[in-house]
Amino acid sequence: MTTVEEVAPEVFRATGTDVNVVILRDGDALTLIDGGYPRDVGAVEDAIRLLGRRPEDVEGMLLTHAHIDHMGAIVAFHERYGTPVFTDPTEIAHLRRDHLEQATGKDFIPMLHKHGVLPWLVRIARAGATKKLALDGALVFPSDGPLDLPGAPAPVATHGHTSGHTAYHLPRSGVIVTGDALVTAHPLSKIAGPQLLPAVFDHGGPDTLAALDRLAELDADILVPGHGPAVSMPIAEAVELARGRARA
Repeated sequence: MTTVEEVAPEVFRATGTDVNVVILRDGDALTLIDGGYPRDVGAVEDAIRLLGRRPEDVEGMLLTHAHIDHMGAIVAFHERYGTPVFTDPTEIAHLRRDHLEQATGKDFIPMLHKHGVLPWLVRIARAGATKKLALDGALVFPSDGPLDLPGAPAPVATHGHTSGHTAYHLPRSGVIVTGDALVTAHPLSKIAGPQLLPAVFDHGGPDTLAALDRLAELDADILVPGHGPAVSMPIAEAVELARGRARA
């Protein structure tokens, strides 16, 4: 069942398979941030219709990073409707699959006995995690600062989780869409609240922690992550919690 939560005026979090997508609404027009797994496309379409809009009303799409669990509706909408996709210039090559910065099945074999791993692997396999997915034709952000898209999202470079990972700040509503740079839950994590993803998902090493500095500088008190519920707290406080948990 598709769920849609309005986390701030005209800012909506919808859920896919253990992953979030974000929809920004401005009148009849929408911006989509991330797209879930390949088989979450129907859930994203349902979420849009629950808002009284159609997938064709999405004027632009933003990708935090090119992992399969964020690409589903991004690729589908681009192919079906020609909806433009914007992301960090470094991430464009990752999205084309010129290279891959993503955990693969063999990375989880030593972890099968650990908390939540096996049922999560089954769920995401059903959601299309093993599908070969790429997109050629994504665009670099056309300007610095807020973009000329519904909701006026402003890209924030948070390179680390992937080489071109990007968060999106919504200054008008005090929201930060953090993608996987900072999450609030994950099926493989035993804790709840602001945290980094388990190390198996990380491809940036020290850069992943450094990306938190960029987030902490922002004026935002609603955190919408790639995984887990939205949280209301100053972003600097959320970053400090995540840092403490990483040290522990």
